[in-house]
Amino acid sequence: MAKSLSVEDGNLGISTILGSRTREYKDIDLTFTNKTNGEIFKKSHAAAVTQAVKNLVMTNFNEKPFLPTFGADIRSLLFDLADQESESDIEDNILSALNVHEPRAKALNVVATSNPDYNSVDVKITFQVINTQEEVSLSIVLARLR
Repeated sequence: MAKSLSVEDGNLGISTILGSRTREYKDIDLTFTNKTNGEIFKKSHAAAVTQAVKNLVMTNFNEKPFLPTFGADIRSLLFDLADQESESDIEDNILSALNVHEPRAKALNVVATSNPDYNSVDVKITFQVINTQEEVSLSIVLARLR
């Protein structure tokens, strides 16, 4: 069966078509510090995606208006018994939140380690920024504020 191509397609039998797009990810810095000219700082590339991943992990269900299932809902799991099952639940919640709500990051690995002596959980998230080969590792300490 012969292919029907338009004139704009050119000679597709010889040349290849690359379908990848490079996107530049940008976001505002949530510290809201001012530059000397009065503008706020911006984050770009992997720093913007890292900030979004951290915000997603730290957000609990029902915190974002009109999106009740946005976030990883870690607070509900933090003060259970510090065992292997609670660490596994934290890892699963983070992985599912990343897969559903953050299309710019591909989760590679999530490791949660509980520290019962300090009433905290150390979480290490490794992800790849989409459209790049860059792997980013993010460490978050989840602890109760006093």
